Amino acid sequence: MDTTADLLKTPLHSLHLELGARMMAFAGYDMPVQYPMGVMKEHLHTRAAAGLFDVSHMGQILIRARSGDVTDAARALEAITPVDVLGLKPGRQRYGLFTNDKGGLEDDFMVANRGDHLYLVVNAACKHEDLARIRTALSDSCEIEAQFGRGLIALQGPVAEAVLASYAPDAEDMLFMDVADLKIGGTPVVVSRSGYSGEDGFEISIPADETERVARLLLADDRVEAIGLGARDSLRLEAGLCLYGNDIDETTTPVEANLKWAIQKARRAGGEREGGFPGADVILNQFDTGPARLRVGLQPSGKAPVRAGAELYDSESGGAAIGTVTSGGFGPSVGGPVAMGYVPADLSAAGTTLYAEVRGKRLELAVSALPFVQTTYKR
Repeated sequence: MDTTADLLKTPLHSLHLELGARMMAFAGYDMPVQYPMGVMKEHLHTRAAAGLFDVSHMGQILIRARSGDVTDAARALEAITPVDVLGLKPGRQRYGLFTNDKGGLEDDFMVANRGDHLYLVVNAACKHEDLARIRTALSDSCEIEAQFGRGLIALQGPVAEAVLASYAPDAEDMLFMDVADLKIGGTPVVVSRSGYSGEDGFEISIPADETERVARLLLADDRVEAIGLGARDSLRLEAGLCLYGNDIDETTTPVEANLKWAIQKARRAGGEREGGFPGADVILNQFDTGPARLRVGLQPSGKAPVRAGAELYDSESGGAAIGTVTSGGFGPSVGGPVAMGYVPADLSAAGTTLYAEVRGKRLELAVSALPFVQTTYKR
């Protein structure tokens, strides 16, 4: 079990303590779970104004082709991901997946074409394995640079653009998934118009020694509040976004996880670069035949939250479990409990009534379309 002394610290650790954050161990780091405002108000503030999240624990990795041609790096990366990296234009970012030979998901990530190199952001808990995976597969043709000490913050919410544009006016011209070099208070930063809350917003990569200064500049705006991991989780759940390790893992395929959209036409059967990634035979076959199970939204009928791990049934009593809840909790913007989980494909239609077993009782819930709250990305 981690002790505080064992935990890593992000460049914003001192600021979290100064702001009164309640800290917890997360992916090997001492991270803020909430601030004095509390999870509920932090969640609602992000939906109404802007929240600032410390995501520096995630892994940032640069990939440069030894040839100097970024398309060679893209082509090399496609050997270990089903994503169309080669078709990603300079200044654009895309959601990606690492798969294994059984079609399972080893991690999800963001990849940007930065003109002369690729820039990846991977999950904190998987970043060392991801780095090893990339080095093993790409070192012959690419130089790989881990930037695990660099700062990364997310500014999310309907006024995020106005706040960031007060320091970097070019932010207003960016659209969802654009990536650009900007300056905040004179500090060069890499900004993507993306995030994990379902709100419009930005993720900002900052040199470690400048991260606290930039965060303080943004927090000086009265419309911005520091937000912890608790609200980050409820925001992403309402947005229907997967949490690696809960909703997706090495046993779930992209098709089962309802992430078919993340595999572009070029990599599918009949595409220009069909297959050629780990587990392609399993995954592409599921495109044709359909998976046996699917990730769906679940909306409990009552007020009681249904948490991850709860078993799902197709009847109010008796019978065997037909699925499992993978994420669940109270959705402050929805005003009630929300959840996601895996169910048999023939029970995945919106409106299907199912039951979750919670402390010996079966609670009624309905399969729901995702997201629970409409996203507000600027496209």
